[in-house]
Amino acid sequence: MSRIEAAFARLRSAGRTALVPYVTSGHPARDATVPIMQALVAGGADVIELGVPFSDPMADGPTIQRANEQALALGVGLRDVLGYVKAFRAQDDVTPIVLMGYANPIERMGVERFADEARAAGVDGVIVVDYPPVESQSFAALMGSRGIDPIFLLAPTSTDERIAEVLTLARGYVYYVSLKGITGGTMDIDDVRRRVDLIKSRTGLPVGVGFGIRDGVTARAVGEVADAVIIGTRMIQVIEDGDPAGAPERARQFTAGIRQALDAPAAGAN
Repeated sequence: MSRIEAAFARLRSAGRTALVPYVTSGHPARDATVPIMQALVAGGADVIELGVPFSDPMADGPTIQRANEQALALGVGLRDVLGYVKAFRAQDDVTPIVLMGYANPIERMGVERFADEARAAGVDGVIVVDYPPVESQSFAALMGSRGIDPIFLLAPTSTDERIAEVLTLARGYVYYVSLKGITGGTMDIDDVRRRVDLIKSRTGLPVGVGFGIRDGVTARAVGEVADAVIIGTRMIQVIEDGDPAGAPERARQFTAGIRQALDAPAAGAN
């Protein structure tokens, strides 16, 4: 059983929702990434999505774009990201790590070499935003052969055909994007509920929801319909809101607040 499967199995048996924060590697400083990852786990994160810096993160809003630009200005690339994973694994062999990014850095390294080095570092899953599912059969097979889950995005605009394509290839969990557009907007929770229910009716994989989750209230609302709550833009804002040296503690405190909201008893429960 993979780390991702094991994490969701534990959460399912406990009746809990997975908390999946996203952070950009190398932001706000080169040496901040591993301490922030450790702080996220201390705050209650179940899976970490670790962003690979890229110059044109087309699916991301201005906050995450800025984090990518700052990391790139510090010279952080894919090899550094894999180094962060390896360093994190020296202390934590349980928490799943999913790399999230774009095709260009992987293609520049070479897809097969990336698969080998990601496995060696301890990566559990990969989201490549601009790999269309219809063209990703060989990539998904390569990742799977290395024990790495290929994770794909679905959106409010995804057709039945697109949903079928994604669910044929997806492993680990499915990432449902709650917004039409870039990260950082405002979601329609009723529409999210309808779409998540539709996806769940077609797969046994966990379904996580991201984009537009800002606080405990929105996290709790999403957690009532999804298997995982994914927080990116707001996490980056918290990390940026002060001296870089304090970023891990700010990340821990914010994560702990979201974890508390997700775990709070339902209204009227005994």
